[in-house]
Amino acid sequence: MPYLRLALDVPLARLFDYELADADASAVGKRAVVSFGRRALVGMVIEVADSPADAGVAIKPVEALLDDLPTLPADILDLLQFCADYYQHPLGQVVHTALPGRFREIAPYRVAPACAYQAVDAEALLDSLPKRASLQRRLAAMLAEPCSEAQLRAESGSAWRLVQAWLEQGQLRQVALSLALPQPVAGPALNPGQAAAVAAITQSAGFACHLLCGITGSGKTEVYLHAIAEVLQRGLQALVLVPEINLTPQLEGRFRQRFPGVEIISLHSGVADGERATGWVRAARGEAAIVLGTRLAVFTPLPRLGLVVVDEEHDASFKQQEGLRYSARDVAVYRARQAQVAIVLGSATPALESWYNAEAGRYKRLALPQRAVAGAQPPSWQLVPTRRQHLADGLHAHTLGAIENRLARGEQSLIFLNRRGYAPVMHCSECGWLAACTRCSARLTVHMRERRLRCHHCGWEERFPPACPGCGNSDMKPLGQGTQRLEELLAQRFPQARVLRIDRDSMRRKGSFEAALKTIHAGEVDILIGTQMLAKGHDFPALTLVAVIGADGGLYSADFRASERLYAQLAQVAGRAGRADKPGEVLIQTDFPEHPLYQALLADNYADFAATELAERKLAGFPPYLYQAVLRAEADTLAEAMQFLQGAVALAPLDEAVTVWDPVAASMMRLANRERAQVLVQSGSRARLGAFLAGWMQALRAERSAKVRWSLDVDPLEL
Repeated sequence: MPYLRLALDVPLARLFDYELADADASAVGKRAVVSFGRRALVGMVIEVADSPADAGVAIKPVEALLDDLPTLPADILDLLQFCADYYQHPLGQVVHTALPGRFREIAPYRVAPACAYQAVDAEALLDSLPKRASLQRRLAAMLAEPCSEAQLRAESGSAWRLVQAWLEQGQLRQVALSLALPQPVAGPALNPGQAAAVAAITQSAGFACHLLCGITGSGKTEVYLHAIAEVLQRGLQALVLVPEINLTPQLEGRFRQRFPGVEIISLHSGVADGERATGWVRAARGEAAIVLGTRLAVFTPLPRLGLVVVDEEHDASFKQQEGLRYSARDVAVYRARQAQVAIVLGSATPALESWYNAEAGRYKRLALPQRAVAGAQPPSWQLVPTRRQHLADGLHAHTLGAIENRLARGEQSLIFLNRRGYAPVMHCSECGWLAACTRCSARLTVHMRERRLRCHHCGWEERFPPACPGCGNSDMKPLGQGTQRLEELLAQRFPQARVLRIDRDSMRRKGSFEAALKTIHAGEVDILIGTQMLAKGHDFPALTLVAVIGADGGLYSADFRASERLYAQLAQVAGRAGRADKPGEVLIQTDFPEHPLYQALLADNYADFAATELAERKLAGFPPYLYQAVLRAEADTLAEAMQFLQGAVALAPLDEAVTVWDPVAASMMRLANRERAQVLVQSGSRARLGAFLAGWMQALRAERSAKVRWSLDVDPLEL
């Protein structure tokens, strides 16, 4: 009797045996419905065996073997196993994390094969249309020949609705889809740096990791597009990862414009479950040529993978912070090596780990030292000292004057403050009381328009208190500034200006962010106020001034990555200025103009900054010179979390190459009514750390603790 060994979505690091009379090796990579306890689960067949792993256990039969999605190929199964081993996460949960939501459910979800569409009678269809219906007549002319869905959608946003109506009327028929790809639209001529980068990427044989380092506005996306065009002409597929959802629509639009008629699949959390499942299947069948998505797209099966691109590779969004805590960038590198294809990691400010790998010769560094638009120059930088200076709600007179100059010239300004809300906290000047979240170790942010206090960590909110809970003072005031306060100030100071605030609060409604971008590009905005949502990936030709407010908070953080993150953030937001033919200027308001980080930004020399940071990390014993993992625990009380971690440390195997530190409270000790603590583990050897963690996790999973929830984070970004 054959036995199927399944990975199930349960927190157990093992496979489960079920019997199926007519099973063979073709079942590997398929979904199966089985009974697990009192519930039915869908699992993934990992292997087929002649005998069960445990002869003393009663084996249940498989209830159904599903064939509604393409069988997961061996390379994807290997990738999932790598993630389970490296990140010490149960394989069943890894598999179900990687699958689209519809395929985590028991009900089958079938996707019809992609096809082309052609008019039954092209002349009759054309004659039936009004002469002024230009789009309809253009589509009808196209449909004289077979057209793919991608070609039709590329023609207009409403084209597919018209095609569906004609199908229902019987005026179109479905025909076999040709896999021949249309020629891409020619892009702008490449400058020497871009041309050299494209040649290096497309001419590399087998696996090669290219670190594409280009200043903001240097045309990294154009390099991606040219390299992908070369890959598509060889009949291969491309995988492109971006860090955030709000970057995907505009990048997708650029890809569709360059590759009309090419099947491009967009995979991110903003895509509906059904559409995401359909796109995933079409990519797995080889029907889609380009997959564009956020971190989860790294697991998409691509039978003809030819190139992997990770844009803004330094971005922390590529690291999943719950469940399977994987780095999509690192998994993408493993996948490219596995497929023996090139991968491009692009960034103006690469992660120091990536820079270190390039210095060590493991990655090939490609430089784009100039801006892509002819005549466009990097912006000039100026530090605006604010110590002992009068500020108008946080804005220096020099900053206000620079904004006024842009208004007079009809140019746009961006005021960057990475703090949403009206003010960071509500304060009582009489007794010093500060509004704090009762569920977290954090202050409540003031949202003046709604007259609410909100916690930006757990989501708790409450009304403004009528008086100070500490002393009864009724004259409490917001302390500090946020984007809402800046918006109010600038609207009062420049009543003739059109001011637009872009942050998570103002862009909550679906489509609001895209609509805001359109108004900016249309020149209907004079002053932008934004958080990190605007820091990267956007091209505003009329924007010539970037003023940065409140950056000093990142200078003296206990986090050893704080300087790297602040440098990257400031370089990215500065890159929004002067991207066309008008010169750009960046103002940074600071109490510490002499700080080395600001001086490095003024010199515009990331290589020197990276060398200094790496030297400090080597002396201090931080990554990339050693490897880390963090065991985190949370419970109702800190004592319970600490007790659990002390027991976990006692279970740790002895290895002189691995250091296990004492348990400590987390930097944010209380979050959403749970107390948190952690243990740091580190080693100079990745292999020794991996072996240590494997043995430790096996011992720890054997322990039961109903009061404590724990997790392991390998290669953590936050301590």
